[in-house]
Amino acid sequence: MLDVTRLRVLAAVARHGSVTAAARALNYAQPSVSHHLARLEAETGAKLIQRAGRGVRLTDAGRLLADRAAEILGRLDAAENELAAHTGMHAGRVRLASFPSALAAIVPIAAARLRSEHPGMDLMLTEAEPPEALRMLRAGYVDVALVFRHYQEGTDTAPPDTTPPGGHEAGNGHGARGTLLLDEPVHLVTKAADSTEKALAAYAEHRWIAGCERCRSYLLRQCAQAGFTPRIAFTTDDYVAVQALVAAGLGVTTLPDLALRAARHPGIQTTELPGAHRYIFALCYGDPPDPPATSRLLSALIAAGTRPGRGTGAGGEHDRKHAQAGGHQDFYA
Repeated sequence: MLDVTRLRVLAAVARHGSVTAAARALNYAQPSVSHHLARLEAETGAKLIQRAGRGVRLTDAGRLLADRAAEILGRLDAAENELAAHTGMHAGRVRLASFPSALAAIVPIAAARLRSEHPGMDLMLTEAEPPEALRMLRAGYVDVALVFRHYQEGTDTAPPDTTPPGGHEAGNGHGARGTLLLDEPVHLVTKAADSTEKALAAYAEHRWIAGCERCRSYLLRQCAQAGFTPRIAFTTDDYVAVQALVAAGLGVTTLPDLALRAARHPGIQTTELPGAHRYIFALCYGDPPDPPATSRLLSALIAAGTRPGRGTGAGGEHDRKHAQAGGHQDFYA
C-alpha cells in the first residue's frame, strides 16, 4: 500500500517544482524529501523523478501519480473535516469554488443567509472558472463547485439537465453530481446610443468582444447560427471591462444575466436573445447524503439563485431536477 506521507511529498514536489521548494513548504529537511521520493519509487517500482539541470522534473509516471496523490490527499482532508463536524468538534467548515459572475451575484446572498441561519459555520470562498473548480472538487479542495453550461436552441440537442449519459469524456465529474440552480438568459449588449436593431445578425459588420475560451466558443456558435463569423477585436474575462468597452463604442458582445445583475454600465443597452441560455449548477462529490455543512450551503445557494417571477428560476420544479456530471455532461462547454 502506498504511504500517504510519501504521496504528500510527491504532490508537493509537483506543486512547487523542486525538492528544495517542496521541503520548505512541508517544513522538512531536503534530504528527508529526497529519501521519501526514493522510497516511493521503490514501493511503486517506477521512476518518478529525473534530474533536469540543477533541479528535477517528474516523469510521465510521476505526473500521473502526483495527480492521483493530490486527489487522495484532498479527499482525506475533506473526510477529516466532515468527521470533525459530525462529532461536534466544530460547527462545520464548507468550501466553495465559483466563477466570477456567480461569485458577485449569487454567492454573497447565499453567504449572508448561511451566516444568519448558521452563525458558527465557516465558509471559505475561492474564485475559479469551471474547469479548475471541477478539478478542485474532485481533489477534495472544495466541497461545492459552481459551474455553468451554455445552451442554444436550434444548435444544441438538449438542455444539460435532460442530456442522457454517454461515453463522451468531458474531463470533469467522476463522482460529482449537480443541482441546477438557475437557467438564465443571455443578452446582446450594445452601446446605449446605437440603433434599436435587436437581431444578432444586424451586428455582423461590427467589432465583437469575446470572453473566456468557453464563452468565446459559445459566441461563435451563436453567430454561426445567425449566419456570420464575428470579427473579434477584444478578449477579456472581466465583464465590467466588457461593458465599458461596449459603452465606449469599441464593440458589441453577449453577456449572461448574472454578469449584468452583478454590475451594469449605464452606457449600454441589452436585448434578451431568443433561445440563448446559461445553466448554472452546484456540484458536489460522492453519493448522498451530503455532510450537514454542505447541505446547508446548497440550500442557501438554491434560495439565492431564485428570481421571483421567473418560472425557470431555481425555485421552480424544473430547476429542482438533478443532473449527473461526467459522461456527456460537459458543464463548461
